[in-house]
Amino acid sequence: MDSSVTRIASAMIIAFLVVGALYFADAVFEPVAFALFAIAVVWPLQKALETRLPRGLALIATVLVTLIVVVKLTSMVAWGGGQIGQWLSANFDRFQALYFAWAKWLEQHDIFIATVVAERFNVLWLLRLFQTVALRLNSLIGFSLLIFIFLAMGLLEAEAFSKNLRTVGGEAGERLIAAGAATARKFRRYMLVRTVASILTGLIVWGFATLVGLELAAAWGVISFALNYIPFIGPLIATVLPALFGFAQTGSWETGLLILAVLTLVQFLIGSYFEPLFTAKTLSISPFAVVFAVFFWGFIWGLPGTFIGVPILIACVTVCEQFPASRWLAILLSGKAEDRKPPVG
Repeated sequence: MDSSVTRIASAMIIAFLVVGALYFADAVFEPVAFALFAIAVVWPLQKALETRLPRGLALIATVLVTLIVVVKLTSMVAWGGGQIGQWLSANFDRFQALYFAWAKWLEQHDIFIATVVAERFNVLWLLRLFQTVALRLNSLIGFSLLIFIFLAMGLLEAEAFSKNLRTVGGEAGERLIAAGAATARKFRRYMLVRTVASILTGLIVWGFATLVGLELAAAWGVISFALNYIPFIGPLIATVLPALFGFAQTGSWETGLLILAVLTLVQFLIGSYFEPLFTAKTLSISPFAVVFAVFFWGFIWGLPGTFIGVPILIACVTVCEQFPASRWLAILLSGKAEDRKPPVG
């Protein structure tokens, strides 16, 4: 009993130390996590190019293709956010008038929460929020540069590291290599499905916004496309914000409610039927674990953590599946009741 208590206490202490290190040394661990994720996603491109080009040129081409994709996506998000921010500034008076009318209506019905809200959340606060997000995007330049440095070095040393791990690790090394290969496949499938779902969501939001006459329809489509990469939190924001802006633009709560209802239905259908149809058999992760991962890594690393949280969870579950001592944790995190066959070592 004493030895069991000691092991549990030691494991908890180690877990707290690891979480503390991840939190306080985020400038180091965060870009490494993103770089490892990127390596797993682009590795097939690297190998395909190596069959036609020298290894060095293949590495340069892979990094350049990845850089072009990231820059293009970032510029789209920055454009959408900039359009919305400019619209906010140009229509500040309209927002302010609607805000005070809403607060007055609540007070007339003996609901004084608006007074408390006014002290903390007002139109200026919303404008500052968009400005803060814009500044955050600008600060990501240095962060992205560090990721690409780790990406290039990782692609260069991946095969040598795999061979060395197989040499010195024995059976454990073989299991880790198998877990790494399985994790990479899951990462690529996860990103493929999320990308298709994000494109579909963005197109539907753009089309619906155009249909109901919502201003900045293209910007809302781009924002919905980008936010869909963040599970749960992103779709929620991409649903509520257009509804609020629709209410502010038209002054009609019916319009805002219609936008909220339709976009909620769209997010529900895509998130509950489309994505599970293509990812459930591959990922097999409990929705509760996914939500926890999003919020936990969001707490540790902020907005980037909400994106990388699910891939980290996928990697942890896949590694746990390969070892008998930790397979119970993978079964619990799968959220399924059926028996699971142990993976082939």
